[in-house]
Amino acid sequence: MLLYLLRHAEAENIAASDFQRRLTPKGEKQATLLGKFCQREGIIPELILSSPVLRARQTAEGVSRFLPEVPCQEATWAACGMAPAQALEELRVYKKFSSILLVGHQPDLGYLAAAFLGIHHARALRVRKGLLMGIETGSMLRLGGGELQFFIPVNFLGS
Repeated sequence: MLLYLLRHAEAENIAASDFQRRLTPKGEKQATLLGKFCQREGIIPELILSSPVLRARQTAEGVSRFLPEVPCQEATWAACGMAPAQALEELRVYKKFSSILLVGHQPDLGYLAAAFLGIHHARALRVRKGLLMGIETGSMLRLGGGELQFFIPVNFLGS
């Protein structure tokens, strides 16, 4: 499986709850840039999974506007605090897909990427807001069995 990991775009700092933090205008622009990039470069997953947290859902929706044929689903297990082992078990449900885009949070995505790549240092990957990466996980979908395909910060995508 080709697993695309995307950290949500820039969000406001203050809201009624962390769960309700919305994207800022800059974050909305970042989500649009990411969607256009995916469309232009043929990064078209079979499924988009998003954390239920508002800023991640808004990022997923912003990207999916440019990939209208790709279904977008909420994944409650991808909320803040997702552990790599838990994500692996949940992703196995989707092993029939050849590619999935997972929109989530830091440090969770950094830990998950590091685990798939066999990096054991807890702070090995810092995933900035709006960063998109692709990891080939292989058909076995096991931690340590992945290969990094790309790692693209949103600020490299232009304006």
